[in-house]
Amino acid sequence: MDFIQEKKLDKQQKAIDHAMDFIKKKGEHSTKSRWYPVYHIAAPTGWINDPNGFCFFAGKYHLFYQYHPYSAQWGPMYWGHVISEDLVHWKNVRVALAPVDEYDKDGCFSGSAITKDGKLYLLYTGHVNLPLDEKTEVDRIESQCLAISYDGITFEKIARNPVIHCPKGDNIHKGHFRDPKMWQHDEHYYTVIGAQNSKERGQVLLFESTDLEQWTFKSIMASCSGNEGYMWECPNFVEVDGQEVFIFSPQGIEPEDKKFLNHHQSGYMLGKLDYESGIFHHGAFELLDYGFDFYAPQVIQAPDGRCIMIGWLAMWESEMPEQEDGWAGIMTIPRELHMENGKLKICPIQEMENLREQSRVYENIELYEADSLDGISGEFGELLTVMDLSGTETMQINLRCSSEEETVLSYDKRKQIFSLDRNCAGKGPKGQREIKIGLQNNCLKLRIFIDKSSIEIFLNDGEAVLSARIYPNKESSRIIFSPGGGKLRLTQVAFYSLSSS
Repeated sequence: MDFIQEKKLDKQQKAIDHAMDFIKKKGEHSTKSRWYPVYHIAAPTGWINDPNGFCFFAGKYHLFYQYHPYSAQWGPMYWGHVISEDLVHWKNVRVALAPVDEYDKDGCFSGSAITKDGKLYLLYTGHVNLPLDEKTEVDRIESQCLAISYDGITFEKIARNPVIHCPKGDNIHKGHFRDPKMWQHDEHYYTVIGAQNSKERGQVLLFESTDLEQWTFKSIMASCSGNEGYMWECPNFVEVDGQEVFIFSPQGIEPEDKKFLNHHQSGYMLGKLDYESGIFHHGAFELLDYGFDFYAPQVIQAPDGRCIMIGWLAMWESEMPEQEDGWAGIMTIPRELHMENGKLKICPIQEMENLREQSRVYENIELYEADSLDGISGEFGELLTVMDLSGTETMQINLRCSSEEETVLSYDKRKQIFSLDRNCAGKGPKGQREIKIGLQNNCLKLRIFIDKSSIEIFLNDGEAVLSARIYPNKESSRIIFSPGGGKLRLTQVAFYSLSSS
């Protein structure tokens, strides 16, 4: 290592040491706050957003995240870091990257990870803000930078960063070029990078490499058609059960009736990548999550072949009451992806069952009016229920319920509409989301993960998911089941308390 590179490394490690000292000082207060999660990934203190660098290295799963440790507001991005042996018990470790170099001084933005020759490589976006000047074409410079680790904990940025600059071209906007996601195909490495064209419409660019350090621009892999947004962030390219899938987070999709109501969306396109031309031939854009809070998912192929996804369980421009307590943002639980009948099915990973502790189980309960069941309640836990709607046209479940607060789930059998309503869920943002979904033999199956400030609802074994942040009081813990006239048969109801992750 030459002297200049050694000084740069020392500068980064000093910045990380300073951040770690601050985290240690402030973290105990944040983790004891009223809405801090029990089993979701969160930082000890400060702001987090997009998951980054999700990978398996040296016998452990690694997840990094966009991190501003010094306040509960978005700021110059570091990379926070958690590790796990089983995808459900996570440990916060040393901050991985700090924005201290000329090419990333205003933020180490999102990126990905890959292993090669026993080392872990991080490819991330270096972000630099430019002074406002009428003569300047753009207000920022975004380039892709590489950092390498031998132990998976301490990372060194390479001397020749940035390794990828925004390519020249009339149809490529120079100021929006971020969030690289790497993979290997045959003997070559590839990365997709979110971008925008000269008409301010979303697109994704494809680059190719043989060594992860020298990259060649290959193609505009796919681009916006119709109502598909002005910027495509956080692209992923994965194979699920033999089907190639492009997952990304387009900004600026316009609402269509009661669809695309969030500030930004996250979804996928099915298709086939022509590696020779670099063009992805694909179908329509579909949502990954129909709730309020889901963005920037990252996907990995686990060592056992499963395709696993984690997203940011929050949304840009959304009210976040936990900021009062010095922290902001959590991740979703890990979700497994499968293909079925031409669509993605999204289910909780099986390992979530390892968090189960005490349980209460009922079978074949018939309800003619609103009622609760002993032991089916809690500030956090997992609720599993199968409901037979043969004798009623509607049903309703009130979660995190008290005399003043409730999060309401409902289903209208005639319209085939499932609804999530958080208008009375406590502090924080309000609203309603819905999805059209059919019954299975007149039954609706729900698997619901409740934490202190979140809810994730999986319908019919992964046909659809709705995620939301909610901020009720600690005392709001009841669960009430209601038929909409007639008889609601609870074929199965189980509630599991979950241990801390």
